[in-house]
Amino acid sequence: MNDSRILVATDFSSRSDRALRRATLLARDLGRPLVLVHVVDDDQPDRAVKAGREAATLLLHEQAQTLHRIDGVECTTRIVEGDAFEAIADAAAQFAAALVVVGPHRRRPLKDVFVGTTAERVIRTSRCPVLVAGAVPAGPYRHLLLAVDLSPASAEVIRAVRALEIDRKAAVTVVHAFDASEDLRRARAISDADSRRQLLDQARARAAEALDAFLAGLGFEPGVRLVRLNDSSAGQVVSDTAAELAADLVVIGTHGRSGLSKLMLGSVAQEVLQVSTVDVLAIPPRRD
Repeated sequence: MNDSRILVATDFSSRSDRALRRATLLARDLGRPLVLVHVVDDDQPDRAVKAGREAATLLLHEQAQTLHRIDGVECTTRIVEGDAFEAIADAAAQFAAALVVVGPHRRRPLKDVFVGTTAERVIRTSRCPVLVAGAVPAGPYRHLLLAVDLSPASAEVIRAVRALEIDRKAAVTVVHAFDASEDLRRARAISDADSRRQLLDQARARAAEALDAFLAGLGFEPGVRLVRLNDSSAGQVVSDTAAELAADLVVIGTHGRSGLSKLMLGSVAQEVLQVSTVDVLAIPPRRD
């Protein structure tokens, strides 16, 4: 058994039940133990905090016993206090978790404009990959879509998938949404349709060559590799490609070529999280 733990956060809602079931499937398939974490909000009277801890202790114990008895998964429980995203990230660091699994959180439009959902805030601060279980789990993953922009952060996407081994029973497609803004500008200025098509075909061929070199440098051979023209937004291209291929997991880096700080979430990752109807695995950059 691999002792690298999968940490799953639960608030006992139907949304976190998706995360728990997905984490259980992964733990059983990969031979990894689980850590069930529940966060008690400490911004309330002591009596309420105590009652919350007592109720959560019973529920977590029952869940752990059920997982061990029915799914054969080794399970540890932990109750922590504080803000949800900080407490989850801290628990993941304490347990040296290989993966954090969270459910899709209900959006609060005004607050989310400024700080994002709990899932997004966990992703911003986590040192390990975070899986947002947005879909109802129906079994092991069948088709992974890995989104890359050929940056060092994208190399971490490939390395993380290998380390977690979630690709060993699934088809893998790598997609590169390439930027051809200059070629698009030139194409719009050309009246001849064939000349415009040739110009964009040349840009697509260069992108395909660059993707091949990127994957070869990592020694990674996906089943399918795609290059898609980014004529709207990279996040939308990735999401549309996932829908087209019926992929059930999108894997994306949290930072790309923009080199944003660790306190921010890359715009592409954020857009994918906001529009995706399937699970999303967010990979943070390496922090040496």
